[in-house]
Amino acid sequence: MATSTIEPCSTLDRPSEKKLETLYDQYRKEGFVLPKQPLFSEPDFAELKAIFESLLDGKGDMRADELNRPHYEDPRLFKFLASEPVLDLVESIIGPNIGLWSSHFICKEPFTGRKTPWHEDSKYWEGRIDRMDKLATIWLAIDPSKKENGCMRVIPGTHVREENFEYVSVDKATHTFSTELHGRYFNEEDAVYFELEPNHCSIHDGRIFHGALPNTSAMRRCGYTMRYVSLECQINQDHPDNETHRLYHLRGENVANNKVEQPPKF
Repeated sequence: MATSTIEPCSTLDRPSEKKLETLYDQYRKEGFVLPKQPLFSEPDFAELKAIFESLLDGKGDMRADELNRPHYEDPRLFKFLASEPVLDLVESIIGPNIGLWSSHFICKEPFTGRKTPWHEDSKYWEGRIDRMDKLATIWLAIDPSKKENGCMRVIPGTHVREENFEYVSVDKATHTFSTELHGRYFNEEDAVYFELEPNHCSIHDGRIFHGALPNTSAMRRCGYTMRYVSLECQINQDHPDNETHRLYHLRGENVANNKVEQPPKF
């Protein structure tokens, strides 16, 4: 898709400094926060949802939960990924030097959505980044996200545990990944479920234990994960998974002098 001029997102009221400090304190302690307010204006959110629906319609043989890194091919998404409301939230968590690490539409169709096994995002990035404490993911609800349709769930406080956790194999036909964190490391009864209305989001640390049940309801569940990394982190360009990976410089300074790209103009 050709790059085109896109109007920037409307700016909603920025959270107060006190609220941002409260969010940061909770994030440091629990490994997640729920801001409990819309992320985008109604027209902007409607536009983002329309982009997702068009991508879903054109996905071909891919599963609905496999729309990974759509911003590589669709620059319209940078209107949202690089918006002021998003970057202000991210800055309150990881600081002012911000890179876009990745994004992913994760859609669980009614009755057929696969289980997301318990995992740490950081497990799948080992060797690619020199530290994991400066990676944050915004999970934006495109549809209502409830227990019944497989909302995200986390084990609070597990982001600070420094162990080499064992993973076990699971069936990828019924799971979004082929491995899962061994159950001996946590009690599932401690899970916090992120029930979100459309245009509301959660933010979680890349090291926290999290997952989601399959969608057994008649209601679709889609979320847009927007992943950000502090540009104080050093990206290992020699890692095979980084050879074609694109890191976008969105705000602040490229402190670690990483190989970065500039976002398309919008």
